[in-house]
Formats: sequence, structure tokens, C-alpha cells
Amino acid sequence: MQNTKAYSAASSTSPLAPTVISRRDVTQHDVQIEILFCGICHSDLHMARNEWSSVMQTVYPCVPGHEIVGRVVKVGSAVSKFKAGDLAAVGCLVDSDRSCPSCQAGLEQFCPSQVWTYGGVDKHLGGVTHGGYSESIVVDEHFVLHVPTHLDLAATAPLLCAGITTYSPLRHWGVGAGKKVGIVGIGGLGHMGVKFAHAMGAHTVVFTTSPGKAEDAKRLGADEVVISRDANSMQKHASSFDFILDTVSAEHDINAYIHLLARDGNMTLVGAPEKPLPLSSFALLMGRRSVSGSPIGGIAETQEMLDFCGQNNITSDVEVIAIQQVNEAYDRLLKQDVKYRFSIDMASLKSE
Repeated sequence: MQNTKAYSAASSTSPLAPTVISRRDVTQHDVQIEILFCGICHSDLHMARNEWSSVMQTVYPCVPGHEIVGRVVKVGSAVSKFKAGDLAAVGCLVDSDRSCPSCQAGLEQFCPSQVWTYGGVDKHLGGVTHGGYSESIVVDEHFVLHVPTHLDLAATAPLLCAGITTYSPLRHWGVGAGKKVGIVGIGGLGHMGVKFAHAMGAHTVVFTTSPGKAEDAKRLGADEVVISRDANSMQKHASSFDFILDTVSAEHDINAYIHLLARDGNMTLVGAPEKPLPLSSFALLMGRRSVSGSPIGGIAETQEMLDFCGQNNITSDVEVIAIQQVNEAYDRLLKQDVKYRFSIDMASLKSE
């Protein structure tokens, strides 16, 4: 067992503060990674403040962080895919049972025994797993990913959650050339959806409530921008979309977008509004339309996403901060005061 510096929340009302946590020693299948950058996901804030208590209770101390990019410093004797000095990444999962139908299909995100990067059951040390707001992490080789060496590492970190969360449904529903795709919302998730849909060759339309975001949406790759509060602009796109990705976590009218789907069109939700959203059955029935949800992707698909980003020079738009600014970043995140993700320079932790 080894100790490492970290930042943790001691309770749902406590600010994140410096601490020391334990990491397991490297076993034969493990990779130890010095963490260079860790993205801040809205899930980090929810977990740190126990805002998902109806689904899962946060166990304290809580060390968030599941958008991890770093450098390999040590590998176990049976590790074949990584060596010391390699760039590596870790996303939302660090283990699964590897035997269930989902795991066998490469869909570890649906494994009933999945282990989250933080807040999961730590079968090695007991208690819960701790995330990437720390100096280093030890992870089984199967759940470690290769990072394209030419990408900016700070901007790569959010790909491990925001990236795969948007890439996975776009791939699943066959987005590509000749498809008309809508992206609802242009925040941390939405801006990645725009980049991916554009790179996949789709005609990409952004829906936003903010006229001031139109120029930025086009910079990110949008072919068109629709102000969703403008009923006439919305009506012009009725029954025309093959696929719509809804990234909004606030309460909103999803039926307005269902009406924009073509026959057999699909809208996938990746945002998670706190309250259930009303759904019009007739809007679905009349066009054989469908609404679905999607979490992250499996390990193989996450690697595919990183490779796609390497081939197309795609990264997240980030504001790099020191770990000492994390509480301020959480407050700004609530105000949507970031374009479009925070990325923590973990070198700042060394001064604690």
C-alpha cells in the first residue's frame, strides 16, 4: 500500500480540501499512472455534495475525478499493453465482472458489477474507490486507455467522460455523411457532440436558448444554429432529423424536439434532469419515432473515441486550473461560467 496526495470532500457541505489517501501496490495486471490532468465533470459536484442520494449515497471522504490523463510510472509483470513512460488515460470505470453478457459484448458500462473510478467498491483495499483529484492511481490494465501523443493533454482529459458520453450514442445510431443531426444544448457535453457530429460528416444543427452562443456553435462545427425559443425557426425543421442528441440536464420540453424527428428518427438523452420529463405518446406514434438514453461507452469504444479524436484533432475546449481553485470551479460550474470544461493541472497538487 502507498500513500498519495489528493483533494477530497469530507461531507456533503464541506469544501474539497487536501488529504492523503491510500493506493494499492501494483499487482501483476496493474498499471500505475502519475496523473497529469483531471477534468471536472458535473457528476463530480453531484457526488461530492451527495445530490444523487436517492440513487446512490456518497461515502466520505469522497475523492472525485473520472477524466484522467497521465503517464505510466510502473506496470505489473503480466501487463502487455503499457510500459513506463507511456501516456495513458482512465475514464469512469476501473473494473467489472468481465463475465456477464454486457462485458462479453464489450459493454462494461452496463455490467451489474461495474466499479466506478470513485465511489465504487474497492475490492483491494476495502471501502470505496478514489478518483483522479490525486497524484496517482493504480488501475487494472483492461481499464487503461492509450492517449494519442499529439493531442493537448489538458484538453484530452474531458474526453474520458464528456467525450465518450456524446460519441457513444452518435456511433450507436449511425451518425455520418448524409444524416441530419441535432445537438440540444451547447455546454460541456453539447460542445463535444457538435465536434463529433461534424467530424463524422453529418449536417449538424445546434439548438440553444442563447442567441449569443450562435457564433461559437458555428466555430465548433455547426452548419446551422436554431434558437429553440423561436417557434417559427423550430417549425422550419419539423420531421427532418435523423437523430437528435439532447445534452440538457435542466427541465425542458423534449416534445418540441421529438416533433423535429423524421420517420424512424431517434432522440437520445445524455443529460439527466432532476425531475421526470413529460413525454407525448402521439409525437412518437405518428412517426415511429423513438426516445432513448445513453451513459458512457465501453472500454473498446472509449479507445475508439480517443483514436478518432487523434485522427481528427478533436479535444475539449478547456480552462486549465490549479487544484486549489477546485471549489471556485464548482461554484462557477453551477453558474455555467466555463467554456466548456475545467481541467485540473495536477502538478499543482505537489505544492500541498
